[in-house]
Amino acid sequence: EDYCLELKAAEAGKFAKMAGETPLTYAFHLNATAYAALLRQKSEALGAQRVEGKISEVIVDPETGNIQSLKLEEDRTVDGDFFVDCTGFRSLLLGDTLGVEFEDWGHWLAADRALAVQTESTEPPVPYTRAIAHRVGWQWRIPLQHRAGNGLVFCNDYMTEDEARETLVNNVPDPLLIEPRLIKFTTGQRRQYWNKNCIALGLASGFIEPLESTSIHFIQNGIMWLLLMFPDNTIDDSLVNEYNQRLRAEAEHIRDFIVLHYVANERHGDPFWDYCRNIDLPDSLAHRMQLFKESARIFKPQDDVFAENSWVQVMMGQGVVPAKHHNIAQAMSPDQLTQFLGGIEREVADTVNKLPSHQSYIDALLKHAS
Repeated sequence: EDYCLELKAAEAGKFAKMAGETPLTYAFHLNATAYAALLRQKSEALGAQRVEGKISEVIVDPETGNIQSLKLEEDRTVDGDFFVDCTGFRSLLLGDTLGVEFEDWGHWLAADRALAVQTESTEPPVPYTRAIAHRVGWQWRIPLQHRAGNGLVFCNDYMTEDEARETLVNNVPDPLLIEPRLIKFTTGQRRQYWNKNCIALGLASGFIEPLESTSIHFIQNGIMWLLLMFPDNTIDDSLVNEYNQRLRAEAEHIRDFIVLHYVANERHGDPFWDYCRNIDLPDSLAHRMQLFKESARIFKPQDDVFAENSWVQVMMGQGVVPAKHHNIAQAMSPDQLTQFLGGIEREVADTVNKLPSHQSYIDALLKHAS
């Protein structure tokens, strides 16, 4: 902790975008509804046409199996060469129509419900997300400028929806702006993200619970890889396979990182957490944990969104400690090592002292934007 700039800045309530060799890394707290409206505005300005309507039927070419068109209510039809399925959990195009199966990860990630609620902001927004463990699952709190987002992720096998609502409402410090909204989900992914002339983005492709808030990032990566592999008049199997391989690999890295939080828990005596601590791990996660325990080494695959230090922080922070130190430490004498680490600690402290408060940075940013 003493050598982590982001942690020390968060504890001090400070933030700024920084240039230089050691920038402060960060993610955004976004009003997702406002962000979607902004993206719509920009897309339409660039020529995208929005046709609103409820899909009543998906028309498939009987010879190729490709999607030909979407029939909407009121006898309207939308033709297309290529389709992006954004129909949410139902996966109307990729799942229902093209028959791509769902791969259930519920045996690794048992939570299957979330309650979400917006509350008033009664304090300056802190520069971090709170993730608070409860008897069954965990609670999030995300500050925005004009309100706070809150929610409880839980497993219905260990807690009823009424108990979950009571737990959430009793643990938010501010007045509620809306009634808590229940979201049911199954963690997992479609066995393919791209099939025929259709790819799925967002919930239509799968879902990984929001413990690390990866959904928007994963959607962006799906779009990025589509742009890099955009097909011409024919769709090559090699492109489809490459796209599916990359998206599956990234989703499985995210899954493993989330499972790590649960399996390394130290909440003994709560049946839900006891179950999580004793699950059979995915082989990829078991290998990573064993590698770290035995050799203090972590290697980042190219398609892993989480850096090496993120894996170190979660494992060591939850009691997964290597049997020995990394052998590069032997390249320095004890005095040199003490001096080296002390230099990092002083640099972190000096940088944090120079940072503005989170609120003052936001105020300056808004003033500049207006």
